[in-house]
Amino acid sequence: MNTLVRRSFQAFNTTLKISCRAFSEAGINDKIEKIVKNNKVVVFMKGVPDAPRCGFSNAVVQIMRMHAVPYESHDVLSDENLRQGIKDYSNWPTIPQVFINGEFVGGCDIMLQMHQSGELIEELKKVGIKSALLTAEEAKQGEKKN
Repeated sequence: MNTLVRRSFQAFNTTLKISCRAFSEAGINDKIEKIVKNNKVVVFMKGVPDAPRCGFSNAVVQIMRMHAVPYESHDVLSDENLRQGIKDYSNWPTIPQVFINGEFVGGCDIMLQMHQSGELIEELKKVGIKSALLTAEEAKQGEKKN
């Protein structure tokens, strides 16, 4: 009888753990969905913009600063559920992750390519953000005309 009770408890405990994990994943997906849908630009990174904790996150922060992009950031190192949840949500294995207008854009390498090609300026324009680099270029062109 005692063995039967133990087996029943183990089965219940395993089911409870799986149910809690699934609930946790659903909760983090809802949280991420709300974050990316309610902000024009979001960066999930290691650390915070003033103190990035990896070189790739730092590179994305520097690109955002060059373009003077207002964005919301989330430190995945402070929340393990968020760290794994964002990877599952985007189906992308690395951090940082950048979302523009609710859509996953990519990580550091893609942001760097977009910055270098000028594509980032165009993507920002689509969501009503004017890059500081474009503003600087326009000012330079205005000075040449005068």
